[in-house]
Amino acid sequence: MDRRAEFSRWKAQCLSKADLSRKGSVDEDVAELVQLLNGREQFFTTSSCAGRIILLEASISGFDVQKQNCCWLLVTHKPCIKEDVIVALKKANGDTVLKFEPLVLHVQCRQLQDAQILAVRSTHGLEVPLCHKGKLMVTEEYIDFLLKIANQKMEENKKRIERFYNCLQHALEREAITNSHPKGKVNEKNNSYSRRKKRNREKARGKCITEENDKELEKDDPDISVLIFPEDY
Repeated sequence: MDRRAEFSRWKAQCLSKADLSRKGSVDEDVAELVQLLNGREQFFTTSSCAGRIILLEASISGFDVQKQNCCWLLVTHKPCIKEDVIVALKKANGDTVLKFEPLVLHVQCRQLQDAQILAVRSTHGLEVPLCHKGKLMVTEEYIDFLLKIANQKMEENKKRIERFYNCLQHALEREAITNSHPKGKVNEKNNSYSRRKKRNREKARGKCITEENDKELEKDDPDISVLIFPEDY
């Protein structure tokens, strides 16, 4: 069996399995993105999260919370209010941490060049300890302040998902056009100038899209590193 057929078989097998996430379904804000990827033969998603605010209870080692060995006191994919956090904290007996986690998308790709299209990294998160051994270490006013930040990050995260979707869709459309029009050797000399001019325009356009996307994201997060299109894409 060749690699293409093997990948297709593996994709069909994985997508036919039941959703084992806590929620049991794809988050609404990322459903269109997941559908776009799974609709292409070179990709399939294995897990996803549109972004969430969570309150975890676990032992803390250097502020590193291991989610596999903790209790989820609160989880929401929507804006959160202070009262919900205060109620959840009353259940805590150990150390608790409030976290905001942005979009997470795990994708299997058929080959390296497909994976390069999806290469995106971000530090758009939040993680703050609130309790130690069941004792609240901060004021309710501070919790309200943290939630305003977390909710702002949630809204920004939605905008980033939309921008990523649009950039990805554009990249895949360009790839499809390129694959459907392979380079030929007929009239190579006569057409070399027009092709070179076209490539320069496309390269400039791609660079502009990437740079604009980078700048827009970096306004809110100076530590972000983004690569939507490879340099020679």
